Amino acid sequence: MMVKWVKVLGDQYIGFWILGLVLFALQEIPYMVMPLFKLENNPIMNMQESSAILNIFEKVIGVLCIIIMTFIVQEKVTFFNVGNGLCKIGFFLAVFVLLLNFVGWGIYFSGHQTIGIMMFFIVMLPPLYYVFIGLWRENWLLLITGILFEIIHFSHVYGNLKM
Repeated sequence: MMVKWVKVLGDQYIGFWILGLVLFALQEIPYMVMPLFKLENNPIMNMQESSAILNIFEKVIGVLCIIIMTFIVQEKVTFFNVGNGLCKIGFFLAVFVLLLNFVGWGIYFSGHQTIGIMMFFIVMLPPLYYVFIGLWRENWLLLITGILFEIIHFSHVYGNLKM
């Protein structure tokens, strides 16, 4: 289901794209299954806070990515279409990044929890997922917000893990 309500800029509308919620839920699967693994160490979930300001910005920008992905739709884009050119590249990169993220979580759940593994697979890839969904859907606001999320999320978590 995709609905367009109010035109915002150009061919961008405030609307609703249910697949946006599904794509968000897919990215959250590792957190949903984490309790099944009974991890001895879980540094991602037990970090000391390094910066209250970065923490706030990270959460606001992360939620904004989800809101933009779900509630900003394009006039000419259908519910689901891989598209051509950059759209197709964005789609396949989003799928690749999500699968790579799942591989990273598998490595993490198996006890390999180095800063490098966490920073690449678990920290860098989720914001890139939103960037590539923005590219796929020609949602330039999501693409830009995803890049901002990448910078803030990476900086914040790296600071937390270094404490």
